[in-house]
Amino acid sequence: MAKKLWTKNFTLIIVATTFGAMGGVAGNFALSFLVFEETKSTFAAALTAALAFVPAFVIPFFAAPWMDRLPRKPFLVGGDLLNGICYSAAGFYLLNFEFSYVGYLGFSLLVSSLQTFDELAYNSIYPNLIPEGLEQKGYSVLGMLYPVLRVLMMPVAAFLYGTIGVGMMLILQGFLSVLAAIIESGIKLDEKNRLEDEKYTFGMWKSDIAEAAKYLKKEKGLRSIYSYMAFTNGIGNGYNPLLVAFFSTAAGMTAAMYSLFSAAEFIGRSIGGTFAYKVKIKSEKRFSFAFMVYMIYETMDMVLLWIPYPLMLINRGICGFLGINSATMREAAVQTYIPDELRARLNAFEDMLYFAVSALLGLIIGALGEILDYRICITLCGASTMVFCWLTIWKNRGDVSLVYKKEGEN
Repeated sequence: MAKKLWTKNFTLIIVATTFGAMGGVAGNFALSFLVFEETKSTFAAALTAALAFVPAFVIPFFAAPWMDRLPRKPFLVGGDLLNGICYSAAGFYLLNFEFSYVGYLGFSLLVSSLQTFDELAYNSIYPNLIPEGLEQKGYSVLGMLYPVLRVLMMPVAAFLYGTIGVGMMLILQGFLSVLAAIIESGIKLDEKNRLEDEKYTFGMWKSDIAEAAKYLKKEKGLRSIYSYMAFTNGIGNGYNPLLVAFFSTAAGMTAAMYSLFSAAEFIGRSIGGTFAYKVKIKSEKRFSFAFMVYMIYETMDMVLLWIPYPLMLINRGICGFLGINSATMREAAVQTYIPDELRARLNAFEDMLYFAVSALLGLIIGALGEILDYRICITLCGASTMVFCWLTIWKNRGDVSLVYKKEGEN
């Protein structure tokens, strides 16, 4: 009898994720505009983003080992519940008091910390809610969910912002987060408590960190994947401001034309997500497909700003299609490959590497944008990522292939 993806547990996590993402898109939209309207400063918004980076980098290092010893569901449910309470309280505050930027920085630090715990728990528990052998389908659903909701919710958020205001929008976000927590509480999952009645000590924490480091040291394939993904995502995040600058200054280009990039990528991701859901690539062909996608993606980045605008949109659509297929396959393979008892620690390492590399590359690319043509900068970005891919993914292709084949063996 064929297994079905949409079990009760999987349905509950996707429904809960949908409600949480809907609230998050609307709430982030409202807060972004509120901060700029109140401060009239882009630096104020940048400072908020930088502050949010701190818990995302620090908390996983200390919390992930502890979380690997305990059931993840309480962290998941509790995180959404506390998140809902915080946003509701912030909404009530704005309905009755004036905006305080210092208070907002403190609020951002708090919710970013809660979100970090929640994401650690979510990324660790999600693979256990997908029936064995259907990992690619499970991650294709997740990969399509947020882009679709972002496109659908942005106009709704703009309408709500102009009608009910930020305070009521945050209360609505709080309600949706609490609703997500209630839905998640219905998930039935047998999770081990590796801590039992012991008190978690600093010595145990050091031992857990050493265990994860020892495992990662012998896994050249995982290290190659983590390194390349951190580099390519860091490059992508770093050149986004250059794209904005190019469309703001180049003759014949406008901000509205740049905004259509999102629509083109959304169409590509939607078609690609459907493909990933319907078609399962054979395990022996997974590495070849992934490497081909990486080469095409970096080539597309290299030529992006040198081609006519209609071809730019096609370029982004192709990248959206290939990107979601590659990401779905990679995430399914990696999360299946790593042991469940190490999953929070290894996911935390990946996140910390991603944030550190993104911060460094963002500064480097931003500095290059001050002295070089924007088109040359982005071409160099694509070329450097392609070289890095050869030095990591291709050089260690035997070890990387083992990771990609794992999910296909289930």
